[in-house]
Amino acid sequence: MGCIGRKTKIQTKLLQWFKKNKRDLPWRKTRNPYAIWVSEIMLQQTQVNTVIPYYNHFLKTFPTIQDLAKANLSKVLKVWEGLGYYSRARNLHQTSKTISNHSNGKIPDKLKDLLSLPGVGRYTAGAILSIAFNQEVPILDGNVKRVLSRLFAVSGDPKKTEEFLWPLSESLIPKGSPGAFNQALMDLGSMICTPKNPNCLSCPLKNHCQGYLSGKPEGYPRRSVKKKVPHIEAIAAVIQKDGKFLLRQRPPKGLLGGLWEFPNWKIEEKRRLRLRLRSHIKKEMGMDVEVKESIGTFHQTYSHFKLTLHVFHCQHLNGKGKGKWISIKDLPLFPMSRVHRHITEQLGEEIGI
Repeated sequence: MGCIGRKTKIQTKLLQWFKKNKRDLPWRKTRNPYAIWVSEIMLQQTQVNTVIPYYNHFLKTFPTIQDLAKANLSKVLKVWEGLGYYSRARNLHQTSKTISNHSNGKIPDKLKDLLSLPGVGRYTAGAILSIAFNQEVPILDGNVKRVLSRLFAVSGDPKKTEEFLWPLSESLIPKGSPGAFNQALMDLGSMICTPKNPNCLSCPLKNHCQGYLSGKPEGYPRRSVKKKVPHIEAIAAVIQKDGKFLLRQRPPKGLLGGLWEFPNWKIEEKRRLRLRLRSHIKKEMGMDVEVKESIGTFHQTYSHFKLTLHVFHCQHLNGKGKGKWISIKDLPLFPMSRVHRHITEQLGEEIGI
């Protein structure tokens, strides 16, 4: 079978399979570019099942791009809380303002314009253009890379084969159905062509897949060697004064930018924690405190490191300090990372709220 005949077979069989087996996802019930943009940003580095409730709540809170643009960043981060990779939320918020002010409130429908937006790369732009605007633009996320690598027996590290896979993805797009075809590729990778134990016998493309025909589909693509994740130890202070607790807001950019948290510091060695904590508070916050009992040790895994946080109750003695004093009942209103939210939840249990 020639290249054109094989391509047509792949297109036809995959679209037929998708029509019968596609996942029922909320962002597939609309062609609204804003809703699709939100979904694609949320789906970056996050699994579908995790995204669904966040997506529904986000669109209920900010139903239009104008609503998002007018919102306070803290409110946006609060709605995003728990989803992680908070730069995505900040980029959505900033982009909504730019589009509202300079593009008549409409998501761009040209690749160059989409790529100029913060947080929008070639894959996200391709998904928006093909799904929302029915344009014949390719996509290449993790699932699609795996499907194409197996389909065409591309054995290299997927991080290094993109230059070859992008034109392959583009060459397969059928005229008139780019959005459906791109989503079919994603679903095939998620449901059938999985990283481990792919269900090749149920795959509509098995007779055209060089990886399957080789007998070793899992050999494509070659897996990257995972780097060892560093482990960081830190101490945190839950400082109490007149029934309120001190929070600090992180800088607007960088890791967890804009989120609120209890004062905390990295430590090089795990000893004399109370003394170290009191010293940091005195030196960097201009406050004297009495470091009291331990609240507990909390853990969180981020993309590039693991955190162990040793948390202590502290009683304010004197000094103004830096931050904002918050009542226990208002702590849930402030957007926080997962580990600091766990601390507030434990405080609530201790106080009986």
